[in-house]
Amino acid sequence: MKQKPLAFRMRPDHIDEIIGQEHLVEEGKIIQRMIAAERLASMILFGPPGTGKTSMAMAIAKSLGKSVKTLNAVTDKKKDMEIVVEEAKMMGQIVLILDEVHRLDKGKQDFLLPHLESNLIILIGCTTSNPYHSINPAIRSRCHLFELHRLTAKHVKQAIYRAISDTEHGYGEERITIIDEAAEHFAFSANGDMRSALNGLELAVASTPENENREIIITLEIAEECMQKKSFTHDKDGDAHYDVLSAFQKSIRGSDADAALHYLGRLIEAGDLESIARRMIVTAYEDIGLANPQAGPRAVAAVQAAERLGFPEARIPLAVVIVELCLSPKSNTAYKALDAALHDIQQGKSGEVPIHLKDSHYSGAETLGRGNAYRYPHNYDNGWVSQQYLPDSIKNKQYYQPKATGKFEQAIKQVYERIQKDKKI
Repeated sequence: MKQKPLAFRMRPDHIDEIIGQEHLVEEGKIIQRMIAAERLASMILFGPPGTGKTSMAMAIAKSLGKSVKTLNAVTDKKKDMEIVVEEAKMMGQIVLILDEVHRLDKGKQDFLLPHLESNLIILIGCTTSNPYHSINPAIRSRCHLFELHRLTAKHVKQAIYRAISDTEHGYGEERITIIDEAAEHFAFSANGDMRSALNGLELAVASTPENENREIIITLEIAEECMQKKSFTHDKDGDAHYDVLSAFQKSIRGSDADAALHYLGRLIEAGDLESIARRMIVTAYEDIGLANPQAGPRAVAAVQAAERLGFPEARIPLAVVIVELCLSPKSNTAYKALDAALHDIQQGKSGEVPIHLKDSHYSGAETLGRGNAYRYPHNYDNGWVSQQYLPDSIKNKQYYQPKATGKFEQAIKQVYERIQKDKKI
């Protein structure tokens, strides 16, 4: 058993042993509910490499004591699937764990479909691809789709210490000590890939000689060598991390592309894609806003691409959009206008909705005068007609204060000012 890779040996035997993926396996969550009810259904597990898709599939089957067969949609042939089905006919229901399920060709798919429908075969497909894009609808419609999230450094570190202490599958029977900084380095440099971290730990243990006390000590230097990545002095949970995040956002706001790329690099080295994504998206809407309305959607698209690619390739879409955000015109007028409206509401300055704007879609509304005087803008030239929308107490309030930054906001500034002028005629 110990000849098998550490990452393979440390696969969980029960869903209660799964690290991470709390949204699926915690008490009351969907997979935990399936296990408790003993009602397993076909499913597709998708997510980045090293998030434990195959391990979760095995743990699910073992938790219910089901017979399991593992195949690969690319390398195994239709004949292999026929053998699994014949076994199921003789022995009863079988869980088929199918890696690279998105590569399932039509012949194999057509063969499996009736057996999925009869529940003779419970399929647990595993893939790094988005099943909505890559899996045939005929298979997809017969499966629950569960997304596995990239593991946090805390999750990976937990797996490292579990492997050190596990007497059956890990190194619990050996005298191995890992310095906390080394465990942190394995966790952060793996970028959410538990398999990569455990492979690095295994190499460290195998290549480090015992000291005079017949003990193996894994230091930060050893972890750096085995992960082939230098430690970056950046505490993800400490003040320095938030200082870098603050400098990152302020550099974008200040249109300094060089500084923003520098701080982006530091955050990438820390492996913190989640914080990068959050700051990019909020900056696109908070600081650029109406000056370049496409900045927000493009930031979201870049984040989605980065999450799908994973590091190191994730840096490419991030870099492209960071430069665009930095060099875009800046405007915070939209959210500042909302803040001003919220302030009035919180101060009790709201008033009653004008009667012509009130809901008129019920019996008796006309008698009450609800909506009777409402003028439908599309019945007028240019789709606009002057009428009061704000409550009487604040009817002349102007929350939006447009700027002439960027062609888009210049254009809507002209429209806004013309409407304000016409309202006063």
